[in-house]
This record gives sequence, structure tokens and C-alpha cells, in this order.
Amino acid sequence: MAKIIAIANQKGGVGKTTTAISLSSSLAHFNRRVLLIDMDPQGNSSRGVGIDVSALSRSIYDVLLGNADINRIIKRTPMKNLELVPANLRLATTEAEAAKSDGEPYFLLRKALALLKKEYDYMIIDCPPSLGLLSLNALCSSDSVLIPVQCEYFAMEAVAQILATITHVQTQFNERLTIEGFLLTMYDSRTRLGTEISSQVRGLFKENTFLTQIPRNISLPEASARGIPITLYRPTSSGSLAYLSLAREVIDHES
Repeated sequence: MAKIIAIANQKGGVGKTTTAISLSSSLAHFNRRVLLIDMDPQGNSSRGVGIDVSALSRSIYDVLLGNADINRIIKRTPMKNLELVPANLRLATTEAEAAKSDGEPYFLLRKALALLKKEYDYMIIDCPPSLGLLSLNALCSSDSVLIPVQCEYFAMEAVAQILATITHVQTQFNERLTIEGFLLTMYDSRTRLGTEISSQVRGLFKENTFLTQIPRNISLPEASARGIPITLYRPTSSGSLAYLSLAREVIDHES
């Protein structure tokens, strides 16, 4: 059975999408079968693995509203073991559309994933930078949540908010949800702020913080812009090596 990991933090620009793409491709590199699920209306995870979101006839939006079979919209990516459930801007109207129905709006994704015919080792969900219906659907469907924390001012305020949301979801909707780990992103050891935030996070969340820290590395945004996962674009770059290290830590959690 697949392990479902949501990549979530309501703060924008912390590396959620980069982490979703790069962790997915790194797990695929280690011969794990991975399904990347784009739950962000911006569709950046879809673009980051080479999918033209403007040309999509069906997306996760149609699946959530019951107008498409999730098995029919899965796309192949440049990596052998990595597939994608794509998203585009239509996803932004999901909340308004779901409000018109009488169903359970927080379990739309969970119901869709239950219908998957192909087996995966991991499903990685890229959440939008908000704590609305789409992120709640992701958290209600997941086994764990990975929280990227950018090494900058106000990082801890965002952490407090996502932790409160996780507690709410655990209490009301998904008691099996756990924290996969806190991931320090855009880390620069040369700055005092970077080392301060790193020490603060590790001090508060010792065993729940990944040993791997994701450095600032120009290859990561370049890879996303080209629609090629970092493990294919620059496999020996510091960004690629860091995400491969993160994937090893995630795989270690299997046992």
C-alpha cells in the first residue's frame, strides 16, 4: 500500500513545489513507484515535470468534482517510475463548486485515490500556499505531512499555523495523520539567520527534523523552469544531492 505524504505550509515561497517535484523524482531514482499529485491551481508541479497545463483537457479538478476517472488523467513524466496527476487554474474554483454539493467536501481527494487501479509506493501531494479546502483535502487523505521551513524571518509563525491545522485535522478528520518531518529549505550556513532558524527548529522538533538541509542552489529553479526534475537536469548539483539524501531519509522511515 502506498504511503501518502502531503507537502504543506501555508506560507508561500518556502520550497513546497520544488520539494514535491524533487523528492518525488529522488524516490523514483531509488526505484520507488511514485505518483505526484498536483493540488495547487498554479500547476507548477505539473510544469516542473514537463506537462503543458494550458493544454490539459482534464485535471485533478475534474476528478474532485466527480467528472473524470483519476486513472484516465494520470500523465507520464521524463522519469521511469514517476507519474503525475496534473492541475491547472480551474482547480481554483473547486471550493465554490464543492459548496454547491451535499457531499463531504474534505474527502473528495480521499475518495478519488481509493479508485486508483495502479499500485504505487509513494504518493506525494503538492499543496497550495493556503489552508483552504484543497490543503485540507490533501491532509485528510495523507498518512503524513512534510513541512518545508524556509530559513528566514517569520518562519516559526508559519510553523505554528500549520501545526494547529494538523492538530485540527487529526482531531476531526484523519487521526492517522503524522508529521513526516520538518525540512529546512534555502539554507545558507554563511548567514546568521540561516543558522539561527536551523537551531531553533531542531531545538523544538528534534526527532521530527530531517538531517538533510536543502541549500540555495541555482540548479533547482533552473530545473523547474525547464520542466525537468533536478535528478535528471543536474544530477550532481548540491540541490540534487540534497534531495537524494532526503529521499533516503524518507525511505528509512519505511521500517
